[in-house]
Amino acid sequence: MRLALYEPDIPQNTGTILRLAACLGFEAHIVEPTGFPGFDRALRRSGMDYIDKVSLTRHISWAAFDAWRRGRDLRLVLFTTAAERTYLDHPFQPNDILLFGRESAGVPAAVHEAADVRLKIPMREGLRSLNVAMSAAMAAGEALRQARGQRGT
Repeated sequence: MRLALYEPDIPQNTGTILRLAACLGFEAHIVEPTGFPGFDRALRRSGMDYIDKVSLTRHISWAAFDAWRRGRDLRLVLFTTAAERTYLDHPFQPNDILLFGRESAGVPAAVHEAADVRLKIPMREGLRSLNVAMSAAMAAGEALRQARGQRGT
């Protein structure tokens, strides 16, 4: 499984998600540009000593990332508040990339259109969104739960 961040804005969230990926054994992908200067320094501070333990790939653009994942036949699963279907009703697969958008703006229409699946995290009516690191943790946990069940353990 893989976690991907589309042009992340906040280094603390990015570092937290990279730490999550390291601890759970997910590959991590960052679609640049990021919204913060000093990429490596900012991530080291927020991700602590876990940054060296994550398999991290940085993609120079959305086009480069999309070409990379299509070339490997990976399914793009976008988490968005605009989705109709909940992540709790989705069968995750080992070839999934769980994609999370920018904290300030989500993802543009072209990314929505490129996604193979669009999912939301169900929330109380009238509330806007969860923190992206919390969303990634919830999604990763469900994906791992399902993967463990698929292996028969």
